Amino acid sequence: MKIDKDAAPFTALAAAPTVVAALAGKRRLALGLAALTAGVTAFFRDPQRFPDLGHEVDASIVLAPADGRVMHAGPGQAGIAPEGDWNQVSIFLSLLDVHINRTPYGGTVTKVAHRPGRFLAAFKNESATENECTELVVERDVDGEHRVVVFRQIVGLLARRVVTRVAPGDRIATGQRIGLMKFGSRMDVFVPASVPLLVSEGDRVIAGESTLARWPQSGSVAR
Repeated sequence: MKIDKDAAPFTALAAAPTVVAALAGKRRLALGLAALTAGVTAFFRDPQRFPDLGHEVDASIVLAPADGRVMHAGPGQAGIAPEGDWNQVSIFLSLLDVHINRTPYGGTVTKVAHRPGRFLAAFKNESATENECTELVVERDVDGEHRVVVFRQIVGLLARRVVTRVAPGDRIATGQRIGLMKFGSRMDVFVPASVPLLVSEGDRVIAGESTLARWPQSGSVAR
């Protein structure tokens, strides 16, 4: 399985005491530390997902940007959603989930804004407004309709860094990798209120595979 490039320094840091224990002849300790090193490396795993396999994604589809469990699926929450009328899906990522993030919708990136903040547990509502995060906006025109999707990478209690690998002006495809969050976090997705949600609170979703929402009328291929 592919491992993201950001794993290198963390794997090296975790491996150092393993090597020391092995050289000191402390076999059991070395084995335990080796398992820890493997766990740290596995956190950065980057499995292939549906769009990467060459399948066409209809322009009406909004995909999950992260693996995890849906904490909220419904009207945009006051104080959390952008101004206007939105539907909101909030996804909580545990330490065991894949943390590679993907864009929920294809189009042109029109905004990438980083906000410094706190490191509250990502399952708390206040984490959406107080924690460090990066907000991205993707826009596109489909059959004469202008569409906008907003999504946020939000750090959690253990996550201390958001990695975003796209910039304003970039053209991205639905399900394309856009970055990652390190060590437990949350993602919020906002679609216009007229776009029906297809997930419910408690659902497990898979980045790049699970459909969060669908525009009422399908358009062309999302590329």
